[in-house]
Amino acid sequence: MEGDFVLPGAGTSTAPEVLALAKVVSRLRAEVADLEGLASMTAVLERAKGVLMAREGVPADVAYQLLLDRAAQHRRALLEECWITLGRTGAGPVTPPPEAATETAPGAPQEPDPSPFSTSRHVVADGARPAGHRTLLAGLARDLADARTPNEIAQLLRTVLADAEDVDAVMIYTVATAGSLNLIGHAGIGDAMAEQWSHIPPVSGIAAMEAIAGRQAVWLEDPEADAARYLLIGDPPERWPSRAWLPVSGNGTVTGVVGFFRTRRGPFDARTRTLLRRAVRLCGGPLREDRGPHGNVPLHEDVDAIQTIFDALPGPAVLLTPLRSRTGEVEDYRIDAASPESLDVAGRHGKDLVGRRVLETYPTVAGTALWEGYLDTLATGEVYEGEPFVYEEVTAGVPQQSVYSVRASRLGDRLVVSWIRHDTTERETRRLDDVQRLGNLGWANWNLVTDTITWSDQVYAIFDRDPALGPLRLEELPRHLLAEDLPRLGAAVQRLMGDGAAIDQHFRITSAHGLRHLRIVAEAQRDPDGRPLEVHGFFQDLTALRGAELALRESERANLVQRGMLKAERALGARLQDTLLPIPEQSLELAGLRVDVAYFPTDSGLNVGGDWYSAIELPDRSALFVVGDVAGHGLAAVGTMAQLRFTAKGMTITGSPLPDVLSRLNALLLHTASDTYGATATLVMGRYQPWDHRLTWVRAGHLPPLLIRNGRASFLPQPRGTLLGAAYDSTYEQAVTDLLPGDHLLFYTDGLVEDPGEDIEVGLAHLADAAVRLVREGRSGMLAKSLADMRPGNRDDICVLEVHVPDEPT
Repeated sequence: MEGDFVLPGAGTSTAPEVLALAKVVSRLRAEVADLEGLASMTAVLERAKGVLMAREGVPADVAYQLLLDRAAQHRRALLEECWITLGRTGAGPVTPPPEAATETAPGAPQEPDPSPFSTSRHVVADGARPAGHRTLLAGLARDLADARTPNEIAQLLRTVLADAEDVDAVMIYTVATAGSLNLIGHAGIGDAMAEQWSHIPPVSGIAAMEAIAGRQAVWLEDPEADAARYLLIGDPPERWPSRAWLPVSGNGTVTGVVGFFRTRRGPFDARTRTLLRRAVRLCGGPLREDRGPHGNVPLHEDVDAIQTIFDALPGPAVLLTPLRSRTGEVEDYRIDAASPESLDVAGRHGKDLVGRRVLETYPTVAGTALWEGYLDTLATGEVYEGEPFVYEEVTAGVPQQSVYSVRASRLGDRLVVSWIRHDTTERETRRLDDVQRLGNLGWANWNLVTDTITWSDQVYAIFDRDPALGPLRLEELPRHLLAEDLPRLGAAVQRLMGDGAAIDQHFRITSAHGLRHLRIVAEAQRDPDGRPLEVHGFFQDLTALRGAELALRESERANLVQRGMLKAERALGARLQDTLLPIPEQSLELAGLRVDVAYFPTDSGLNVGGDWYSAIELPDRSALFVVGDVAGHGLAAVGTMAQLRFTAKGMTITGSPLPDVLSRLNALLLHTASDTYGATATLVMGRYQPWDHRLTWVRAGHLPPLLIRNGRASFLPQPRGTLLGAAYDSTYEQAVTDLLPGDHLLFYTDGLVEDPGEDIEVGLAHLADAAVRLVREGRSGMLAKSLADMRPGNRDDICVLEVHVPDEPT
């Protein structure tokens, strides 16, 4: 294998980091050889410049720029453009480098240059030797301008190299996601073979993979040995006894690989290797023109997308692709993307790192805990976060130490690595910048001896001043201050300069963005005689803080005003409620019934509620019982409650049927609504006739009355009736039940049974159980108050009206 490097004495006991460094040295030697070959192409560039100078009448630098512009316009490499320029003008041959010299005898006539795809151009008559390599490359460069797909490029390579080098087939692969290979172009092989080898997974033992991983050509020149070492792509060695795989590089990364299959046996000589390398280099531009397997799928979309993200990232970060040996072990990592702030000890940064390998940028990392952390992350997917460590590298003969903290995470089959460099000066500078930015402050220094003033960047931002204008001088500062702040700041500066006392003074300035509240803290350094030599301190922008303080004060003031209004409203509402709803301290006797009432307002809030009751004797000696609940709180709820209470009493006294009373109350709320949604209320109302012990009752969206009889509790079946104030077409029905001696009947509002997050049915069941238990325990004398007392921390108003039918005398 070309480029193999064996460390003297290397064996099974050799340390892995030493072997890794040996491979780096081997690869670098091969790259130096390639660079030396590339240097020999300088003559091509100079010849192309000379042609343009003669043809266009321009100087050398303009001719060079023309070549650059045309190459960029056609998306070609500069070397390709040079070959095309020479080919189009029919310029004479450039003295070729030794390895590319033609074997034609001196003075032999040059062959004509026929059409681009004519094979006769590459053949001379009657057994003459193949045309010189320079002519082949010039024709290839010219014809590449017309190639549109990788298949056309493969066919062009086969046509150009068929007679000169016995190339019978060409295959072109691109590096796909996770390091696999996709066949994008071929010539000289059948469709069945192309389909069979259209995709190659990232496994070891394949020469094309090795060429990409090693970034150098792989020459297969011994069929028997090659078949034992590699899984050969294509037909058996009998058809193609010698083969070569050459990587395609671009922007520092390997983007693909080109395979040449020869019918000739034997090794590739130095001139042939150079010819194939240059042919692949010429094809690199067209193959990198974002073409995929079908000519329209972008290559390396994942790496390009990651690089776009990295370009916007703060701090250093790189994308590493593992490079594996034939046994599958990771030998090195290639940097495929890097953020602008990525920097190594040698000073390379950003995209200058792309294409380089970790062991080239940090050779002594091999075998360290960091290296093992990378391997663990690749294997397990767990994020690696290493402890800070000291890394030493010798640059230009000078040892340099840096302290790093590294973090690595897996992204597919790659690693995303970020790090923090803890160099003391850089760390302190970064911390100072962070403090100034977060605190919106900046330092300033006045050297009174040299009369110079220095500001940090943040001070310019605080004063809204262009840094190009330099710092404000002390005599300029008064022009920016508010007039009323000038005396105080002037007195503070006088104390600083005279008495030497440190100052901490607030002041205001005007800027293009309005008024700003600033603070200056400063102290003076003095000589032995007490004269000030230097003043240093900082400015701080307190504008946002002052704005927040003013907003807080205004909010507190508005809150106090609102709270006072609510207290006044509550007091007024409570007085109205007490006037409208006097709570009797003792039981009432109505129509032969004992009536008890309990009312408890909510424990929280400033507003009074809209719960209410009414219990009166009607002119015909019957009794009316009403319990209602107006939605909302405050004076509006109290006013609605008063309307409903007096209207219900008045209509019932005049003899209106109970369903008609509810219909009129519904119409009243709908027509007297003071806002878009109007007022709503629930209500339950019953009329008891003592002569036949019959209760007729109606409801409007209210909870049903609870009847306790003979030690059992049940809720009365509910007649139809919707919420008051909800709809104009609401209808209401009545129900009738006979009360018996010893019965207890409860009317109540929802505050007695509702709990947040609990179904209402649960609350009704608890009420029934508690009422029965109290009656059985002989505590029915104050049943309404006892039930209300059992509600801890009532969140809503509670109103309970209990009707008890006395027992018959025995």
